[in-house]
Amino acid sequence: MTVRQLTLPQLTDACGRLGVRGVGLWREPVQEYGVEASARLVRDAGLTVTTLCRGGFLTALDADARARALDDNRRAVDEAATLGTDTLVLVSGGLPPGSKDLRGARERIADALAELGPYAESHGVRLAIEPLHPMYAADRCVVSTLAQALDLAERFPAHQVGVTVDTYHLWWDDQAPEQIARAGAGGRIHTFQLADWTTPLPEGVLNGRGQIGDGSIDMREWLGYVEAAGYTGAIEVELFNDALWARDGREVLAETAARFVEHVMR
Repeated sequence: MTVRQLTLPQLTDACGRLGVRGVGLWREPVQEYGVEASARLVRDAGLTVTTLCRGGFLTALDADARARALDDNRRAVDEAATLGTDTLVLVSGGLPPGSKDLRGARERIADALAELGPYAESHGVRLAIEPLHPMYAADRCVVSTLAQALDLAERFPAHQVGVTVDTYHLWWDDQAPEQIARAGAGGRIHTFQLADWTTPLPEGVLNGRGQIGDGSIDMREWLGYVEAAGYTGAIEVELFNDALWARDGREVLAETAARFVEHVMR
């Protein structure tokens, strides 16, 4: 998503030239290119698919809408397995139209996980609940803190359901370091993502993720939290940013890799 202006062949070529060996993919470009074709392309390029994003949106009240959401998430699990990744990231969904019941929405997520967790396990895939910043609670994700995500995940085996730790969404929460330790102790940190917090936020707020080093987040501090919790997996950079998308994608990818070395690596 950081360089969504690149086609998948362009992305795999640029990663190869930069020595980037892992890539987190989004479903839309994978579906457009073809799931099987995407899997071959990435595999032939020597790349590992670190995660697939995204499943989720599991808060609907209407029975038919809930059934459609479950079917879509099963397809997402199938796609993840085909791509060779063991992690599907879940954005849980916001409040249904007309509803103000946050607790009820979260319980419907748990109900869905009870069905999806065993299905994912049977395909060698883990579900990673991603808490989003509270500004997204109404329309995108009623799970706003890592504690809330873990309260859901811990109802299920860790090899079925864990969490995503994303600096952009969690950096403001002074309880997050303690919750990262909790997640690590339970083997539930399934992926770690980086994006910086810059202001002013853009209209609509969705595409405001800053390039690493441009904002308020101490990336090495956050790396220290997840390392202390025992996390040894891939580190993804996921930037939704209109200004970055307007630039040459290869240039943005090279810049992002350089910023990672400068601001994240020890």
